[in-house]
Amino acid sequence: MNILIVLIPVSICLGAAGLAACLWTLRNGQYDDLEGDAARILLENGEAPSGEDRPNARPDKTA
Repeated sequence: MNILIVLIPVSICLGAAGLAACLWTLRNGQYDDLEGDAARILLENGEAPSGEDRPNARPDKTA
């Protein structure tokens, strides 16, 4: 029974860390352009999909 004193806080911390990671990905736009990522795999290296195919896409932050 003494192990529960350790396991309960550890499980709560892991759940909070998972929730924080999920919220971080939502805030950083990880799920904004799912169609563009699906189409990008079909293109040759170096080609970029046109903006007309992605009406809701945000511009890349890497440039």
